Amino acid sequence: MTQQNSSNIDTPKFDRADSRVRHDTGLAGAYRGFVDRVRSGDLGMLPVIIGLILISVVFTLLNPVFIKPNNLVNLLFDAASVGLISLGVICVLLLGEIDLSIGSMSGLSSALIGVLWVNAGFALPIAILASVLTGVVVGAIYSFLRNRFDMPSFVATLSGLLALLGMQLYILGPTGSINLPFTSSLVRFGQIMIMPEWLSYLAALTPGVLIVLGAIRSNKSRVAANLTSTGMSVPLLKAGVLTVCLLFAVFYLEQGRGVPWMFGVFVLFVVALDYALTRTKWGRSMFAVGGNAEAARRSGINVQQIRTSAFIVCCTFASLGGVFAAARLASASQQAGTGDVNLNAIAAAVIGGTSLFGGRGSAWSALLGVLVIMAISNGLTLLNLSSSLRYMITGAVLAIAVIVDSLARKSRASHGRA
Repeated sequence: MTQQNSSNIDTPKFDRADSRVRHDTGLAGAYRGFVDRVRSGDLGMLPVIIGLILISVVFTLLNPVFIKPNNLVNLLFDAASVGLISLGVICVLLLGEIDLSIGSMSGLSSALIGVLWVNAGFALPIAILASVLTGVVVGAIYSFLRNRFDMPSFVATLSGLLALLGMQLYILGPTGSINLPFTSSLVRFGQIMIMPEWLSYLAALTPGVLIVLGAIRSNKSRVAANLTSTGMSVPLLKAGVLTVCLLFAVFYLEQGRGVPWMFGVFVLFVVALDYALTRTKWGRSMFAVGGNAEAARRSGINVQQIRTSAFIVCCTFASLGGVFAAARLASASQQAGTGDVNLNAIAAAVIGGTSLFGGRGSAWSALLGVLVIMAISNGLTLLNLSSSLRYMITGAVLAIAVIVDSLARKSRASHGRA
């Protein structure tokens, strides 16, 4: 009798669970999964998207020039250099580390461009390569100090900030500034080069096509493995919404100058890093080390090598950001990389959703975060507010982002215990 009752009890549970699995593959299931993730504290990029919309609405109401196509094009030009630096910051933040010298690294990189290319007469590609290799060397030094002497990255990179700034001032010499040829390809890239209209629209269509193709390939793999197909309703909805938004964005920007090549190259770097973080063994190791370094070490991951790669990638992107900044400003000066560059790059990564506590983040954080930061900076400039107010407001936004991240982290922890 006991066995019969047990069978009668267990069977409905199995049927209900199986029905729920089949049902959750559709739009209703995707919605319930999204709600569950939000309740558990996994907000993803939802806060930054809502924040970007609110910022745009507020600044447009205060000054309609903000939403004009050409102003948005200028915003994208300005976002590329800081975005590249932020992209590198994401790698060290994923490990729970920090790099405070990214601004000075970008400033030294721009100074090297001016000294080697303009003053010494080296070819532009050689000057750019030297700048990037400098970033690689600096990143290797930081990782050596972290791995060999267990020096906190905060201290190592703070020392590097001062050293790199000193090197920047030294190589620029008493003049302190080097103007780059305005007619050069580098300066035109940073100030006036726009993507062809057909290429912009093609780029806008590509993400949606890739989402659909990826879903088809995933379903085929599941069917081949005798697993239930997840269906196509959710991927098609995602692809449709994303494609409509991107096509409208391109259409609107084309009413002005169009989509800058500078921003397009930045997005390509975002896509490349996103692929590396989500589709490669290196990327999985990055998240594992950031989540729990000791557990990652015991599972066979070389933690020191992962740290080394993260610091090298961070400093390399900071160097590239310096090259982009030199192109945008058409000069290499003592002011390059100073001011709010550090704040904006780190703030962009954190505001975009990368956790300061390690183990959680995305390359797309840099893209969304830098759009928020540049939108705030651009909007406040249009309102003719002083730089002091801009610093305070940007700092407040960063503080809010960290508070949201901390609360979400506590919510996930309590949800996991429950």
